[in-house]
Amino acid sequence: MTPLPLSLYVHLPWCVRKCPYCDFNSHTAGANLERDRYIDALLVDLAIEARRADGRELVSIFMGGGTPSLFPPRDIARLLEGIASSFRLAADVEITMEANPGTVESGAPAGYRAAGINRLSIGAQSFSAERLAELGRIHSPQDIERSFDEAREAGFDNINLDIMHGLPGQDVDGAVRDLERAIALDPEHLSWYELTLEPNTVFHARPPASLPDEDTIRQIETEGSACIEQAGYERYEVSAYARDGRRCRHNLNYWQFGDYLGVGAGAHGKLTTADGIYRSVRPANPLGYLLSMEGGDQPPAAMGLGDAERLFEYLLNALRLEGGFDESEFAARTRLDPGLLAERASTAIEKGLIERNAGGRWTPTALGKRFLNDLQSDFLP
Repeated sequence: MTPLPLSLYVHLPWCVRKCPYCDFNSHTAGANLERDRYIDALLVDLAIEARRADGRELVSIFMGGGTPSLFPPRDIARLLEGIASSFRLAADVEITMEANPGTVESGAPAGYRAAGINRLSIGAQSFSAERLAELGRIHSPQDIERSFDEAREAGFDNINLDIMHGLPGQDVDGAVRDLERAIALDPEHLSWYELTLEPNTVFHARPPASLPDEDTIRQIETEGSACIEQAGYERYEVSAYARDGRRCRHNLNYWQFGDYLGVGAGAHGKLTTADGIYRSVRPANPLGYLLSMEGGDQPPAAMGLGDAERLFEYLLNALRLEGGFDESEFAARTRLDPGLLAERASTAIEKGLIERNAGGRWTPTALGKRFLNDLQSDFLP
């Protein structure tokens, strides 16, 4: 069996404050954030995951949160040194760190670059001061531009900007202006996605006023996508656009049902072995995670994925890709009979949401892309 690509996700769960739309495992840092203690716990966790990796090399590393840029460069350097001593790294390993403009101190990008980060993902979200305030963000449009310029000066040649649309009070012109400001900075990658009101968030409990209606959202997506593609970016996933050769290797590995290890509070992992496909998860509460690692506790046993779960998880991700997927890829990654696809996709085919060509390639139709959640739900276990 040829091993699948293997990635590593590192979760750093603290933020200056929790955004009202965020459903990630993130927590307000407070004044006494124990950074050294958390890095120590991650190093213990990495040793556990290195044994599970059994010598396989990492093709990508992603530090997400929370707000990883709350950790100064010296902490990130210590973490990367621990990773390098525990794992084999691909010669061209992609190492991404998320950063928020309001938390990146002046000069810090050079420190992160020296530590070994080679891809920066900046959480811009909007270039409108009014929209940023409504989202609970602590940075200004000027902070975005300053952080981006400093990252370029530090030598980063692979930068992603996160931009949201469908924001409270936002019209089509406002959404396109955000994209034009982002494109003017000339990042290698854009992640452009719609605000969603996720359960267990402030926005879900108390939806903001003046959210755009469906017709406005559709027009924003049509004009916004055209704006990005006219600027020379290729759309390769529902919300991801890249210059040539700058697709996010780490996220592609998720979307293509590759393997990944997860360390840190609440981190998830998925590993394919000779006898099955397994999912692992760490304790979500940061204190519980710290105590677990410090006490020498073994993480909870990995859970095997059944056929229905493999089918759904594969399609949940692969259907997001612009080019769809081949039956041969599906069979290799899930170890399932491709005949299951036709059986389970019958309803979606009748609805006109998905199609299969003569060569065995499955792609969402234009209607399927528009109603992707409905298409994905047809494959729920």
